[in-house]
Amino acid sequence: MQIIAHGIDLVDCPRIEKMIERHGQRFLERVFTATEQAYAQSNKNRIEKLAGRFAAKEAVLKLMGTGWRGKIAWTDIGIVNSPSGQPDVTLTGEVSEIAGRLGIEHISVSITHTANFAIASAVALAKSNEDE
Repeated sequence: MQIIAHGIDLVDCPRIEKMIERHGQRFLERVFTATEQAYAQSNKNRIEKLAGRFAAKEAVLKLMGTGWRGKIAWTDIGIVNSPSGQPDVTLTGEVSEIAGRLGIEHISVSITHTANFAIASAVALAKSNEDE
């Protein structure tokens, strides 16, 4: 596999908390999948978990070079944890189609957070000639 793109994003956790206070469930359902919401709800640091996933989604859109526009939905990008706890990226809809056109085979993501900030780094991988 070869690295073909990188994206990174930093999110202010209190900003996410204010968005939830202002827009409630409407914001949560627009931005986060049901799985992401359930995961965050099961943790004492819910806002940090949501902010981390928000940052990861932004990082994925940055590595694709699209930003959030057109037919792209926030929920086209899902961040789930593997059994070991490592975050995994799942793509559906328009984002999945864009990834296919770009030759992206896998996206690796790393997330970290504090009470104030969440940061995520995403790396797009494609098959190299050596993989064949």
